[in-house]
Amino acid sequence: MFKRSTFEVLNRRLAEPRRFIQVLSGPRQTGKTTLVQQVLSGTKAPGHYASADEPALKGRSWIEQQWEAARLKTKGDGHKRSAVLVLDEIQKITGWSEAVKRLWDEDASGRCPLHVVLLGSSTLLVRSGLTESLAGRFETIPVTHWSFAEMRRAFGLGLDDYIVYGGYPGAAGLVDDFNRYASYIRDSLIETTISRDVLPMRRVDKPALLRQLSFLACSQSSQILSYQKMLGQLQDAGNTTTLAHYLDLLHGAGLVCGLRKYAGQRSRQRASSPKLLVLNTALMTAVTAVDKKEAMRQPDYWGRLVESAVGSSLANSIRGKNLALFYWSGRNREVDYLLCSGKEIVAIEVKSGRKRDTLPGMEVLSKEFKVKTEAARRTPGDTLQARISCSPHRKTGSNRCDPWDSFFASTDRYSFPAKWYA
Repeated sequence: MFKRSTFEVLNRRLAEPRRFIQVLSGPRQTGKTTLVQQVLSGTKAPGHYASADEPALKGRSWIEQQWEAARLKTKGDGHKRSAVLVLDEIQKITGWSEAVKRLWDEDASGRCPLHVVLLGSSTLLVRSGLTESLAGRFETIPVTHWSFAEMRRAFGLGLDDYIVYGGYPGAAGLVDDFNRYASYIRDSLIETTISRDVLPMRRVDKPALLRQLSFLACSQSSQILSYQKMLGQLQDAGNTTTLAHYLDLLHGAGLVCGLRKYAGQRSRQRASSPKLLVLNTALMTAVTAVDKKEAMRQPDYWGRLVESAVGSSLANSIRGKNLALFYWSGRNREVDYLLCSGKEIVAIEVKSGRKRDTLPGMEVLSKEFKVKTEAARRTPGDTLQARISCSPHRKTGSNRCDPWDSFFASTDRYSFPAKWYA
């Protein structure tokens, strides 16, 4: 069975002496539960798995019951042994973080060697619970959408198929039946995520508006769209503050996000129009109902799809790292993506055609931030470290260009993406 790189991370941490709660958070259908089951089946320590993602109403007492069942497994023949407790969809229990804190601290006082793993599909809710009560007691392991390298190794998916059908392992067997594939994505993933991970967990006064926004963002991925223009395309009344909040909720659920414009100053970044981006291109093709053959016949749509695939790969690859993703526009020019780490910036321009285009956006960006091309490439600490173009072909010149397959194959290999181009 295929194992993701996070398998080794979790397996290694559970082999250590009990130290921190391990928290795995990420979107639905990215393999969190499978990952934990793989680890439990391969470890000598006994494990106890329980999920809160069931119809019956659960509260803090349910956590206590599962915890006690796992504690019993630490009791051997006159001595204590390590055991593992896994609680899935933990964010669905009101006040879960306080209960976990109390039980964890009890085990610390009693020297109970019980390792605890928490899983959750709503990143925002898991994070808020952790920061409220569990400060200093946990480590996070992001579980993101599957990369091209993973889909290729696990299912033999080609690059064009990955760009169109995205990184949902559960949908990999449906790519030959597009209507079935699209229905699965819309009904089993998008709607289930909204109805079970967003609406019950946070106050949403306009659920119809939230659903409309999710479909608009999926269909307009890679487009810069002001909140006012979004309101003009949505049927339910709302305001820009509500839309921004709902977009954050959809981001926390692993569906779509709104990238901010890079402006150097945080206040100007917050005021910018967002660039909509799906976090998995399956969401875009399923919502727009455009299959692979039709997508490749439409140059504009194919260009947006490729740009979304690059953006989603970048957004997923920086989870858990000290990196931020932006776009930039100015003087009627645009740079698709900027990766920022401190003073280092990697600007990425996506080209989906065979034409060897110039990169005017890169030139304007360099002038605005007063960075010289050669000096920036030689000096790691300078403001702009590299300018990259991703296209189907490789070309020479001052702007280094990598073909798509090289780019996608490397996004899960390095901790800082600038190393792709060293």
